[in-house]
Amino acid sequence: MAARKATHRKTGKRWSRRVTDTSDALDLDRGVFSRGDPKGIAGSVKRSAERSRRRKADPFRSAMSMLNFYINRAGSKLPAGRKRTLERAKEELRSQFHRSRPK
Repeated sequence: MAARKATHRKTGKRWSRRVTDTSDALDLDRGVFSRGDPKGIAGSVKRSAERSRRRKADPFRSAMSMLNFYINRAGSKLPAGRKRTLERAKEELRSQFHRSRPK
């Protein structure tokens, strides 16, 4: 158990980076989530999801999952304006995949 704690302390701050790099995640364009245009964010994530050979789910679920992953990992440190942009990107992603919002 002590070894696990030591490992966790050493790598704890980079957990989301490690997940993104080593899991069956998407290969995203650099800086995609820092863009100011929700349509551009959605389009980039959609292209990445459609091209990826590492994903397990369908492209829409993979793309939406990656957007949610980024929003959730940023947590309370994500400024309100950025969060609004990313939430709009989720709506745009649904539109680009011709999906409606779940009720």
